[in-house]
Amino acid sequence: METLGSVSTLRSRRIILFPLPFQGHINPMLQLANILHTRGFKITIIHAEYNSPNPSNYPHFAFKPIKDRFSEIADQLATNRDGTYFARYLNKSCVDSFTDCLAELLVEPGEERVACVITDACFYFTQAVADDLKLPRIVLRTSGLGCTLACDALPFCSKKACFYLTKQDSDYEASVPEFPLLKFKDIANITINPQGMGDLTSNILNQMRASAGIIWNTFKELEESDLETLSQDFQVPSFTLGPFHKYFPASGSSLIEQDRTILSWLDKQPPKSVVYVSFGSVAHITKSEFQEVAHGLANIGLPFLWVVRPGMVVGSEWLESLPENFLERMGDRGRIVKWSPQQEVLAHPATGCFWTHNGWNSTLESICEGVPMICSPCLGDQPINARYVSDVWKIGVLLEDGFERVGIKMAIKRVMMDKEGEEMRERVSCLKEKVNLSLAEGGSSCRSLNNLVDYILSF
Repeated sequence: METLGSVSTLRSRRIILFPLPFQGHINPMLQLANILHTRGFKITIIHAEYNSPNPSNYPHFAFKPIKDRFSEIADQLATNRDGTYFARYLNKSCVDSFTDCLAELLVEPGEERVACVITDACFYFTQAVADDLKLPRIVLRTSGLGCTLACDALPFCSKKACFYLTKQDSDYEASVPEFPLLKFKDIANITINPQGMGDLTSNILNQMRASAGIIWNTFKELEESDLETLSQDFQVPSFTLGPFHKYFPASGSSLIEQDRTILSWLDKQPPKSVVYVSFGSVAHITKSEFQEVAHGLANIGLPFLWVVRPGMVVGSEWLESLPENFLERMGDRGRIVKWSPQQEVLAHPATGCFWTHNGWNSTLESICEGVPMICSPCLGDQPINARYVSDVWKIGVLLEDGFERVGIKMAIKRVMMDKEGEEMRERVSCLKEKVNLSLAEGGSSCRSLNNLVDYILSF
């Protein structure tokens, strides 16, 4: 039996977490916080003002808001496709307020000692702050292992002309020598600012190497060869304890209100018949691309559920850009909503495929429910994730030519009606089973979580 003065009772169980203020980063950080809370840790969330989480959804956490000055540039989100600009801005605008907040928390009267701080890897400035305060910093990487390998390999800072190729260039469809899984045309979607991306990724990766450890929202069996490669280059402890969302029922951390009426509509559809379409919380598409999606869905003749986020279509409030009489013509065959309870939609027996932007959270959620994908990546890590889905795991089809109604119809047919689609479904169903085994007692993710808990308690 442990006594009051034993080593184990003196171990600190207080952790501070700091998410990047975007949906795809907030969700996994709050999921991780919940996972660690169930293991007995006391959780404090430092968060930016922009996209502030709702503390009432997490009464078991303490929340500390800090100034971010993001309101000065937030109006650019709909038009500026350079995601590196926003991340680099936050790494400058949050320094003083984060440093002050963290320093105050470390000397909070009557509180237990803080064991460590866990920050989003994109908040690279936090390593220097943690070092100054003599506090271990663990990073959460909210993308896959493959994305980190690609970003480490691609010569973003080389100013090579290949980063600016167009469809008219002969090398546009060719593989990138430094990372052959990708094509040069993929790089054009990863970033419109190679120099900015190079600066951002260099800072992120360098500070990951300097950290006390890396937490990955993935499971070992999905990216095992990449994990072996990364362990040679990132010689700090790595913990693959994902997928985070599988530890709990559907998350309550959505920043947009979900339309749950669609679940009763799904109940009326035949098994594996519905095409589910959602391009995430950040991506924007043009009016012409939006109309091509509509025609592609109309022409295939299958029931569909389409998430159209307000403001997703550049220059439109919501559905003004739909083809004339589209909703009347589709009738009850199609449903369009502003946001959905995605995990429940993907788990529904009626869902046959997921047409996605391939954000890492969405990609993982589709794998976890055994749903094959149609891939329309927009930016950042999405083109990399899409290549893994189509060319490595072979559980989906990549729309190589973007949003074009004929290609859309063919892709949906391949996944939903052809033998090729049946084979994809078998492969993704196998991955779904591996997910469940990894999370079970003795599985790889379960062991990794236990190792993470022990590691934090060792600080």
